[in-house]
Amino acid sequence: MISMSEFKSSGAPASTEVDYDMLIVGAGLSGIAAAFHLQDRLPSTRFAILESRTTLGGTWDLFRYPGVRSDSDMYTLGFSFRPWQGDKAIAEGQNILDYVKDTAHEFGIDKKIQFEHKMLGADWNSATASWSVLVERTVDGCREQLRYSCSFLYMCSGYYDYETGHEPKWPGMDQFGGQIVHPQHWPADLAYANKRVVVIGSGATAVTLVPTMAATAEHVTMLQRSPTYIFALPSRDAIADKLRSWFPSKIAHRLIRTKNVLLSMYLYNYARRKPDAAKKAILKMAAKQLGPDFDVGKHLTPRYKPWDQRLCVIPNGDLFKAIRAGKASIVTDEIESFNSTGLRLRSGEQLDADIIVTATGLKLKLLGGATITVDGKTINLGDTVSYKGMMTSGVPNLASTFGYTNASWTLKAELVAKYVCRLIEHMKVGGYDTCVPVLDSADAGTQPAVDLTSGYIQRAAAQLPKQGVHKPWIYHQNYARDLAAFRYGKLEDGAMQFERRRVSKSSANREPRQPAKASASL
Repeated sequence: MISMSEFKSSGAPASTEVDYDMLIVGAGLSGIAAAFHLQDRLPSTRFAILESRTTLGGTWDLFRYPGVRSDSDMYTLGFSFRPWQGDKAIAEGQNILDYVKDTAHEFGIDKKIQFEHKMLGADWNSATASWSVLVERTVDGCREQLRYSCSFLYMCSGYYDYETGHEPKWPGMDQFGGQIVHPQHWPADLAYANKRVVVIGSGATAVTLVPTMAATAEHVTMLQRSPTYIFALPSRDAIADKLRSWFPSKIAHRLIRTKNVLLSMYLYNYARRKPDAAKKAILKMAAKQLGPDFDVGKHLTPRYKPWDQRLCVIPNGDLFKAIRAGKASIVTDEIESFNSTGLRLRSGEQLDADIIVTATGLKLKLLGGATITVDGKTINLGDTVSYKGMMTSGVPNLASTFGYTNASWTLKAELVAKYVCRLIEHMKVGGYDTCVPVLDSADAGTQPAVDLTSGYIQRAAAQLPKQGVHKPWIYHQNYARDLAAFRYGKLEDGAMQFERRRVSKSSANREPRQPAKASASL
């Protein structure tokens, strides 16, 4: 692979025509939302979506493990502009994928997607006020590098590594005689019926896998080093069902969405204000469903407060039902080593297994792992401060979607999409070609933008932008506050600077053309 410096020196001169007004990177929930609002509000904008995989859907196409589903209700995880019509509020992964694909097709967004186009890096040129983007394209198994350019770069590529998950190494793993599987790379032909399964982990993936596999496995054990807060909810929303029977689809969707946003905000804020009471309530509900013989104190009582890490939602209490039925169990212990028949624990206990699933978490990879440079200077996101949770200090004309940790990802994704449209419209009206958040030294801070104590966040703390001490450098985990700020807040707020930097404009045909090939190939 050629380096960004080689790419820049071998490319076309600085006056090269801009091929697109905007490039959107990623065709998951965020990318589809971005494209919809862009073509709805600014229909003359010339844009394309770059997707590194062979199909759209992002997370919902990548993960294929048994039982994969949403952990947010679909009335808020779904798009505001296309009501969710499914029966379940907590939906299966395939149904979500179908919904995303159908949405892209209905609005013609799928025609804008360029599949197997992976962004490797981008360099901002202040003189031309444009991004020069290095893209790896795969055609019939062969890879080549192309060069795109655009006025605005919009990253919707998620926040974790699609190629590898977090996979700790334990002594003796090579001695195990069965299969070891990571959920991110689930074998389509994995046979677990009548098998003994150990799932290592206690997060959202683990609590999804255990009851699903337990339906046909001999037994499934969830092995956790420490507990997670687990909260049972109905898979169907009874109030939503009533509202959908009383009102037209769009009105019902708006009412349900508002109800769920307000409810989730109330529960989150209650848990943060009164953590002991929230903890007591969560554990009491679990104990009621599991019965008096289950040790809730040992297996379901975390060492942290509610919402220091994300809560795990289980629809209809399916995990608790599997435990009560004797098909599943929870063991709280640490792994000493693997051996030929299973796992040896610190306590001395042996867990025998035919299959071990390492549901040990994700690896963060911001901006899809691409290298970002501004006038040749490499940007380390860990050295920057996040502007409204969607742009980066000192980086012009680049927005990135990072959803809420305490609510649906799509809520923030759509706020960002609409705000980006506001920015671009303001730039057009004012004759600007550049918008850049500029940080005053008094606003700098050292607090991470994401304040969770989850392992995957802590492992990547150095990669994450910081948040500042004053607005608009504070990363709110509050949809209502963001809604007000994004929809009605001033664009020229003192931090966002609008400039005219371009020294000249090309008089060539402005229709998007085929990007030029870079001078070196893989």
